[in-house]
Amino acid sequence: MHAVMLDIDTLAADPDLSPIESAVDTLTCHDSTAPSDVVSRLQGADIVITNKVVITRDIITALPDLKLICTVGTGTDHIDVAAAKEHGVEVRNVKGFGTPSIAQHTMMLMLGLAGRLLPYRHGLVNGEWSNEVSFTQRLKLMTLLEGRHLVIVGHGDIGSAIARLAEAFGMKVTFAARPGKQDDTRPALSTLLPSADVLSLHCPLTPETEGLINAEALATLPKGALLINCARGKVIDNDAALAALKSGHLGGLALDTLDQEPPSQDHPTLAALREDRYNLIMTPHSAWASTEARDTLISTIAHNISTFNAK
Repeated sequence: MHAVMLDIDTLAADPDLSPIESAVDTLTCHDSTAPSDVVSRLQGADIVITNKVVITRDIITALPDLKLICTVGTGTDHIDVAAAKEHGVEVRNVKGFGTPSIAQHTMMLMLGLAGRLLPYRHGLVNGEWSNEVSFTQRLKLMTLLEGRHLVIVGHGDIGSAIARLAEAFGMKVTFAARPGKQDDTRPALSTLLPSADVLSLHCPLTPETEGLINAEALATLPKGALLINCARGKVIDNDAALAALKSGHLGGLALDTLDQEPPSQDHPTLAALREDRYNLIMTPHSAWASTEARDTLISTIAHNISTFNAK
């Protein structure tokens, strides 16, 4: 079996691919792949391994030898799964590989917002503490997480892990009903937003969740609420979230993903970050990226290939 990995650079520096190499006859790796090069690079391949390179219906149709699509992650929104099924091509993703990493990252973001880490740092760098007459720097006070209400959208492994960590801080945790699922007995998100001190998003991107946190939803959050997005970037209305932060309605905003990845240099969120005036934290879609998570990811891709070959 010949496998082609289209975007190895997304795994960060020097990944150990030996588990995948052991599961196939040959493995060809490309640092990145432009859309115009996908078909030519996959000619004759039995297996494609892709993280973010889009695999469309036209691509699948043009590759009669293709048998398996392995995603380097959980999401499959960059793959035309219906077309793959029609052409007898199996799609296998990796579930749960980054749960501890993403849960830890989310709590880091939550603590950073609650502790106003970046605004305090900004004040230190600009000499505000040095110029004080008192012992402390006069900034808005931190938010204590104990006793605060955390609303989580996404009740999978990641959401459950975050709930356990948050409860250790004394937070009250409620899971919202899955958007678009009519028979879900959990409370609807719209009923939880008015009491959400912290809102953390960990749901997949679907037609029901795209733009889920829009201007209307943000307006129903209590003044000073913290918003964290470690789901797909398009789950929130980025412009509306920035407007809510700049107006002071949001007490803090933390984003691991954006509606455009990688963002352009003039992306509004990057521009706001450069202003260094807001309780805003951004990380570059890196919540998953612990060494341990990457190793688990690679070994699970290898397992997916091996079990497919053994069918």
